Amino acid sequence: MANQEHLDILKQGTETWNQWRKEHTHIQPDLKDADLIGNYLPGANFSGADLSFADLSEAHLGGANFSNALLTETVLSGAYLNNANLSGASLRRAYLNRAYLSGANLSEADLSEANLARATLVETDLDTIPIVVYW
Repeated sequence: MANQEHLDILKQGTETWNQWRKEHTHIQPDLKDADLIGNYLPGANFSGADLSFADLSEAHLGGANFSNALLTETVLSGAYLNNANLSGASLRRAYLNRAYLSGANLSEADLSEANLARATLVETDLDTIPIVVYW
């Protein structure tokens, strides 16, 4: 279950969230199981955050930073992740079907058993992905 304080800060928008992250660099945000369907959070800093089992379907996350984040079994179906940084993120068993990943950085991300059916991967950096991706 997500930390309610973290969720409340995130729901105030990207600017407030990113400022809180700058002021609390020692905190790993806990957003497990969060319902963030359709949220508008472009450029949000989720670096190192735990978003396992969260639902970000149809969320607008263009340019967001998910580097080294935990996104295990996270639902990102139809999410807009254009130019997002997902380098080193754990996307094991994540649902990325119909996700827009144009220009995203997925280098060294773990996509084991991830569902990428009908995902848009134009100019996506898939360099050094250490697993086999099933389409």
